[in-house]
Amino acid sequence: MTTTAIATQSKSQLAYDFIKSRIENSSYTPGYRLVLGAIAGELGVSVVPVREAIRLLEAEGLVQFERNVGAQVAMVDPREYEVTMQTLSLVEGWATAASAPFMTPDDVARARAINDALAESLHHFDPVAFTALNLDFHAVLFEHCPNPHIRELVDRGWARLRALRESTFSFVPGRARESVAEHEAILGLIEAGAETFELELAARNHRLGTLDAFLAHQHAHKETA
Repeated sequence: MTTTAIATQSKSQLAYDFIKSRIENSSYTPGYRLVLGAIAGELGVSVVPVREAIRLLEAEGLVQFERNVGAQVAMVDPREYEVTMQTLSLVEGWATAASAPFMTPDDVARARAINDALAESLHHFDPVAFTALNLDFHAVLFEHCPNPHIRELVDRGWARLRALRESTFSFVPGRARESVAEHEAILGLIEAGAETFELELAARNHRLGTLDAFLAHQHAHKETA
């Protein structure tokens, strides 16, 4: 391999890592148009390695090409999102209920502080930041789950949501306010020592409420398309 080929390969890897990281952290959201020249200029390279990086990302399903648009971040598969959320509602609901008896007052206070931050963020709403805080909140709720297999399933569910690069709060901001209120209700149940099934159902319905908001948005979008 020539020195020039090695240099091009290195620049392609640079472009690949740059674009992929921005997709994964939601800086580039689904449908975001990837302008080769702009990315090349930002990285200080030619468009050749950027084009190669985009080809690799297309092969991974992270990028797609649309007629008259060009390369853009791949859209979410609604069905995959739906089944992931349905599964997560079951395992996270169980994990939350199983964790509750082991939560200390400090744990509850920590979760409420995060929820207060979520409430405050509604005034200057950023769906990506809200989603990150939302994960922090739920992580406190199920961190004491005594069943490591269930915990692993919850972690897998959240990882799958990150891979789908989807935040319902981007499409349905009103769901964020409802979510904060439901968080407080769940904390109230934990503090009151609610029955396991009641708490599990509340946590499960909370997750399904977000899914319902997403599906309603999808349905409305199809009707207006």
